[in-house]
Amino acid sequence: MSAEDVKRFEKALAFHAAPTLMGVKCGSLLALSVSEYDLAGCAALIESKRYGDEVCVRTVSRCAERKLLFVYNVRLLEEALAKEGVRDFLTQYGYSRNYDTERSLDRLCERLAESNFPHEIGIFLGYPLEDVKGFISNCGQRCKYCGVWKVYGDVERAKALFECYEQCRRRLCGELARGKALCNICQ
Repeated sequence: MSAEDVKRFEKALAFHAAPTLMGVKCGSLLALSVSEYDLAGCAALIESKRYGDEVCVRTVSRCAERKLLFVYNVRLLEEALAKEGVRDFLTQYGYSRNYDTERSLDRLCERLAESNFPHEIGIFLGYPLEDVKGFISNCGQRCKYCGVWKVYGDVERAKALFECYEQCRRRLCGELARGKALCNICQ
């Protein structure tokens, strides 16, 4: 990848995955055009530990023109999957209680390849279980508040998280705009 391609990718990564890169959110999704980005090169940058030892990536196919990159913090994702009730909830969608994080991600990728979007992905993105369940049972309607996700539970806690995520985004995007390298900001 050229230096310009890396800068363009890092700008998108900082905008869409700042809270994950900064270790406050377990996962983020980036939808990237295959004609605009060298996706293998982008994934290789993340896998090289350029943005931190705990940051990893999975490339998910949704269509021929765009791919989803699931960027995640291994430690935070393990913690999210270990929360009370999460394993029981995920078994409804074909996940095993015995799956480790990698096998759970394999199952998520299988589900993403299916025709319907798997709403349990909210767990992998760090959304509270009660909000993921609420979204599914209400078909995305009747939420108490709408921000990064639709909130069906603790609105004040969600608002605080939304603000934290926005601060992460502003910080990373601001540092990039001032000419700093993303790898130096995230380490």
